[in-house]
Amino acid sequence: MRTLSVVDPTTAATLGGIAGLALGGLAMVAVRLSDRSTAAEMPPPPDPPLPPGVGEVIAVLRSSGILVDSSDRVVNNSPAAVAQGLVRGQELVHPELLHLARAVRRDGVIREAELALQKGIGDGRLVVAARVAPLGADHVLLLVEDRSKAARVEEIRRDFLANVSHELKTPVGGISLLAEAVLDAHDDPEAVARFAKRISVESDRLTRLVKEIVELSRLQGADVIKDPTLIDVGACAGDAADRSRLIAEEHRIELVTAIDEGCEVWGDAELVTTAISNLVGNAIAYSDTGTRVGVMVRRGRAGVIDVSVTDQGLGIAPDEQQRIFERFYRVDTARSRATGGTGLGLAIVKHVADNHGGNVSVWSEPGRGSTFTIELPAANASAAIAPSRPTTYAALPPDAAAAAATPAEPDASATPGAPDPPGAHRRAGPTPSVNA
Repeated sequence: MRTLSVVDPTTAATLGGIAGLALGGLAMVAVRLSDRSTAAEMPPPPDPPLPPGVGEVIAVLRSSGILVDSSDRVVNNSPAAVAQGLVRGQELVHPELLHLARAVRRDGVIREAELALQKGIGDGRLVVAARVAPLGADHVLLLVEDRSKAARVEEIRRDFLANVSHELKTPVGGISLLAEAVLDAHDDPEAVARFAKRISVESDRLTRLVKEIVELSRLQGADVIKDPTLIDVGACAGDAADRSRLIAEEHRIELVTAIDEGCEVWGDAELVTTAISNLVGNAIAYSDTGTRVGVMVRRGRAGVIDVSVTDQGLGIAPDEQQRIFERFYRVDTARSRATGGTGLGLAIVKHVADNHGGNVSVWSEPGRGSTFTIELPAANASAAIAPSRPTTYAALPPDAAAAAATPAEPDASATPGAPDPPGAHRRAGPTPSVNA
């Protein structure tokens, strides 16, 4: 017969306490699990309501309108905000805008700022004017206007004024010094004649510079040609070549032409002639004695008239080719000044092409020469598909003649109707060099 042993009271109390703690712990875990289950079943708290009409107003804004809540989440935005890369999903992309929004939320003070934001993943900048204001108790409204174009125009204006001032100083200063030299040498007829000749040269250069500045300003002031007329591009090219023939003969440079008949465009004949004349003048100025300059007008791809000026001169380095159409930019400054160049010739060519709905491109290789090509939309697209008669290219430089007589191979990867890349269907021969 077994007998139960008596448990020590202290041990019993200890065991009872442990059991109580265990039961209490289990009870707490059960309560927390119950709370979590209840919280999961409950819907999230609703977003603070937008002020009436805000969504409709933001939707019709031309500029970028962005509405953020108290957690910096974008709750509404205009289409322009996405197009300009300011909003991605429900986030502000640029930390500068986020900083402004947080500052306004913190103190309720409306802020305005002009910011240069990173554009995409490259080095480009988006210049914007931002106005940030609180909207109710829970939201902040950002109005962002793109001012990149205005900033670029202002930058161009400053550069233009600085360049004009610099370029005008040279001939004006030269005339002033030569005038003093004439006064000092009044008793030396030969010196006076020599200085007077130099004054005439500087005066001509100043006149040409002012004329080209006025011409460039006029072209920049109008995006299209007013009252365009039907013009024969071949006749314009012939006139431009005739204007430069005398100076070509002085430099013993052969100037030849190859012109298709019936190459007509809508535009301004004098402007087209000026553009071609600038290219021919460049080609002569940057070519050596005994070389050849070719002027060619032909029907290119369907609906396009090509005007090409080819030389066998120095050529242009690849890193310079992207800048040669900038105003006052010169590849060879010393040679340009020696030939009386203003640095505006190619800028005028580019604007003439733009205003006629065309474009200008360059192929060049140092040591081989350059080819500048103006593409203009043909007045009669159907007439631009094939030449009306065979064209003789024997008068052009050999490389240009061979390439011009050979049709371009179609590019299977090209997009139908897209412009050919510069030089894609042109000769592999030389081109005129830099600014007149």
